[in-house]
Amino acid sequence: MEDSKTSNWGMLRAVLSILQWWVFNVTVIIMNKWIFQNLDFKFPLTVSCIHFICSAVGAYIVIKLLKLKPLIEVDPEDLWRRIFPMSFVFCINIVLGNVSLRYIPVSFMQTIKSFTPATTVILQGLVWRKVFEWRIWASLVPIVGGILLTSVTELSFDLSGFCAALFGCLATSTKTILAESLLHGYKFDSINTVYYMAPFATMILSVPAILLEGAGVFNWFYTRESVSSAMFIIFGSGVSAFCLNFSIFYVIHSTTAVTFNVAGNLKVAVAVLVSWLIFRNPISVMNAFGCAVTLLGCTFYGYIRHKLSQQPVVPGTPRTPRTPRSRMELLPLVSDKQDKA
Repeated sequence: MEDSKTSNWGMLRAVLSILQWWVFNVTVIIMNKWIFQNLDFKFPLTVSCIHFICSAVGAYIVIKLLKLKPLIEVDPEDLWRRIFPMSFVFCINIVLGNVSLRYIPVSFMQTIKSFTPATTVILQGLVWRKVFEWRIWASLVPIVGGILLTSVTELSFDLSGFCAALFGCLATSTKTILAESLLHGYKFDSINTVYYMAPFATMILSVPAILLEGAGVFNWFYTRESVSSAMFIIFGSGVSAFCLNFSIFYVIHSTTAVTFNVAGNLKVAVAVLVSWLIFRNPISVMNAFGCAVTLLGCTFYGYIRHKLSQQPVVPGTPRTPRTPRSRMELLPLVSDKQDKA
């Protein structure tokens, strides 16, 4: 009887954790798109900087004041040798995600972000000389095919947004790969990751944001009639971005690897549907088909990675590199993302 209650509670907790993860993720994406499109606040560097500030403050409150999560101590020397380089890539990732949202619809941006598994495998194979089984490469075929079909049939195609989203995938993959070496020995959860990286990211981004967008932001303040409501939405997106980081901690610890992968791809589908209902961006049948193929390919890829990770290692046989789930989802959690997010 107790086992049954425990099992039911575990299932309910998993479902609730996935639902709140979806809610925060979709909220951040929709709010960011609303900021760029409806508020005419076309300053992705400033928006990203606000997100980093909100996340840094939120992580400090959770760890230092409320003590809901224990602080993972980091060697002071590693702060600059390991954390700072990761924060730089982390920053680029978030900015590119927001830049892409400014120019292209959420549906298109989310589909391109699903290309991340392919860029990760390609980078590991070409640059780091990792060896993968043929099933991994085969699982990338529907992902690449779906992306190509979606891009060709996208009715709101914009080259700047497309390139930003594509380079965002490369930044996500680079961050994921670097995390395995730079953060080796530190078992960071999503909250500790934000606690250490968000302040660095704010410091890195604040100067270019002021130089490149400062004049435009001041002009927006002087010309806009209702600034208070707009600022509420802008900072609300930053708070939601931090809540998304907090929620991912629970979903990772409440689900299995397969469930996490499937839920992540369904999350993209939910974000695409909700964004279409709100913004009504035109989507052709072939475009929707391409998006569906990409998401199914991502699910298949995750399943293959999981099956290979369960196999015993034969001595002398190179093992498929495994990327920690929490680090794979690190970027979309702050903007996506896109994680994006």
